[in-house]
Amino acid sequence: MSLISKILPLENVLLDAESSSKKRVFERVGLLFENSQQLSRSQVFDSLFAREKLGSTGLGQGVAIPHGRIKNLRDAVAAFVKTENPIPFDAPDGLPVNLIFVLLVPERATDLHLQLLGELAQMFSNNTFRERLLASSDPAAIHQMFAEWQG
Repeated sequence: MSLISKILPLENVLLDAESSSKKRVFERVGLLFENSQQLSRSQVFDSLFAREKLGSTGLGQGVAIPHGRIKNLRDAVAAFVKTENPIPFDAPDGLPVNLIFVLLVPERATDLHLQLLGELAQMFSNNTFRERLLASSDPAAIHQMFAEWQG
């Protein structure tokens, strides 16, 4: 079982037909985390945008991993958003993204934060894994792919 599967519940796997910008995706996950984690949506949005101002979290090959630190968050939480239409994300390869993994960590994040980012980088650098995510339109199947990842 992957580290990611421990912080990504099935209800946080979103297939998104509406979001057409980074801002809209951040608003959408802000609302999700407000409802599931009782985090303020503006706190989530502000944290993710503050990190983006330091440099894009777009990795390239259609993938972005926006992440932020949240005050008073006890444990890392995550959401995966697959957009129907790729959106601009200032990725190094200049391509838009539609596989977006959002990671929120406690303000005083530990090594776990780096381990999670490392596992995500491994997952998303795997062509087969990306192609399987892109091919699936079933949140449960996508959730299972993250759970079964063997790095």
